[in-house]
Amino acid sequence: MGFFSFTKELAMDLGTANTIIMHDGKIVVDQPSVVAIDRDTNQMVAVGERAKSMYEKTNDRIKTVRPLRDGVIADFSACEMMMRGLIKMVNTGHHLFSPSLRMVIGVPSGSTEVELRAVRDSAEHADGRDVYLIFEPMAAAVGIGIDVEAPEGNMIVDIGGGSTEIAVISLGGIVSNNSIRVAGDDLTNDIQDYMYRQHNVKVSERMAERIKINVGSALTDLAEQAPDDYVVRGPNRITALPMEVPVCYQEIAHCIDRTVSKIEDAVLSALENTPPELYADIVRNGIYLSGGGALLRGLDQRLENKIGIPFHIADDPLHSVARGTGIALKNIGRFSFLMR
Repeated sequence: MGFFSFTKELAMDLGTANTIIMHDGKIVVDQPSVVAIDRDTNQMVAVGERAKSMYEKTNDRIKTVRPLRDGVIADFSACEMMMRGLIKMVNTGHHLFSPSLRMVIGVPSGSTEVELRAVRDSAEHADGRDVYLIFEPMAAAVGIGIDVEAPEGNMIVDIGGGSTEIAVISLGGIVSNNSIRVAGDDLTNDIQDYMYRQHNVKVSERMAERIKINVGSALTDLAEQAPDDYVVRGPNRITALPMEVPVCYQEIAHCIDRTVSKIEDAVLSALENTPPELYADIVRNGIYLSGGGALLRGLDQRLENKIGIPFHIADDPLHSVARGTGIALKNIGRFSFLMR
């Protein structure tokens, strides 16, 4: 990019938990979707990893905000600040003028017109001139390497932080989809509640997240893949004295069972609305899992046992939507499913 180049092309996966930005086919920013704001001046103090390290540890002067909830923008001005801050991290050489941005952004397939408008407006306020939107399951399919324009049915289950997107894709369009606001954050809340009720220990959202990563499981029997117990430290909710509680994966499998069942039901409901010809393709090709939720131990096995169709986890489930938006950015003229 030269001194006088006027457009900078970015692809963005604006997620509830993480925001990923791609530039020139490479991931250049992969940061938590958190922003820290000074209450007095309303200016941004930190964004991404630095803001996440302040999360749940702030004093009265600073507040940390997660601008997205359930996959959609909950705090418009904070989201704008966050997008600006993350776009600034993308270093594309020296420019005489700040270049205008052409952007492709992934949005949940269940978004209402108002929610899509909020994403578009935030991007435009963060200096986006040319903003295209792509539905996340479509982006995930492109990122996994599926030929979405082929006359063949493929099913994607994208489990993010705030929403689970389930879509059947054929001929470059979504045939039947189901977007539920049940995902990784709900699993984290389940663990928080369980620790509070069962073990009388108060844990923060971040601690519950660590428990989920270390011993989270969708099955109560993982055989050889069973992780070691994880030791949780926190205050006793009655006496406020410090406690150490070892947690095993079977406990977590029981406490997140209801939330995982909701995801199973959503997959079944999307399959119910699938035309039989596409259904046959899906049974043959299997169903693809992407998003951070796909990393939950035993989830693919549990879904396969329940539904009877093979489930495949994407190679890099956390980044499949981002890679898909990056590919869409290079094919703006060709992909008819991009929304202006």
